[in-house]
Amino acid sequence: MRVPQLFDLKGKVALVTGGGRGLGKFIATGLAEAGADLALASRKIQNCQKVAEDLRKLGVRASAFPCDVAKVEDLENLVQATLNTYGRIDILVNNSGMTWGAPTLEYPLDKWERTMAVNVRSVFLLSQKAAKIMISQKGGKIINIASTQGFRGADEDIHPALAYNASKGAVVTLTKDLAIKLARYNIQVNAIAPGYFATDMLTWLEEDRYKSAKEKIYGLIPMNRMGREEDIKGLGVFLASAASNFITGEIILVDGGQLAR
Repeated sequence: MRVPQLFDLKGKVALVTGGGRGLGKFIATGLAEAGADLALASRKIQNCQKVAEDLRKLGVRASAFPCDVAKVEDLENLVQATLNTYGRIDILVNNSGMTWGAPTLEYPLDKWERTMAVNVRSVFLLSQKAAKIMISQKGGKIINIASTQGFRGADEDIHPALAYNASKGAVVTLTKDLAIKLARYNIQVNAIAPGYFATDMLTWLEEDRYKSAKEKIYGLIPMNRMGREEDIKGLGVFLASAASNFITGEIILVDGGQLAR
């Protein structure tokens, strides 16, 4: 295949959780620009509806579905709704995530459990359900969203989110293990590990009281800036396309050089 064919996603159906904003929106936009039809899911469906409306202007089909990924029944309903609408699932992007900041020694158990349910359990369950469909289709792509925080600890004043960091470490290992177990079915499983991106999750950095934390964070990034949409959506297309057919079990850092230090 020539390069344009390798990256062409026409005729493919992508399910993106958390597709209404932030990284999920960035990646969904890239997939649509490459020709894929989109099923966008989020607990706040209004955001997904607006993104779906914008993506349809690109000439692809795009739908929005309500889903709280921490609820098992919602995940089952999401997969079924996607099949009812499109008849297949070729690409799964496990993007939905949450974080909760609290001092480590006072971290509330309910927030720990909610974070793990959203960031880890949903990735396992959706991957399991999508893989069964992909096996019947003779192949597929699963893209998980990990984080640089899954590779290291963080100072309390920069990232007081113990559960988030632990959950992303779990996503790293889950990605590798799923990749090995699903390789025989021609399903590639990879993860993107973003560093600091300019998304809703980091708007708190713009508050004056966090000025010193922002300075420390920028000091960690050799490129001295946050990531932007164009820094991640191309990678999403690559991992969803035939161009990555011999790549599986990889965790690709997109962090402006942060972990290269």
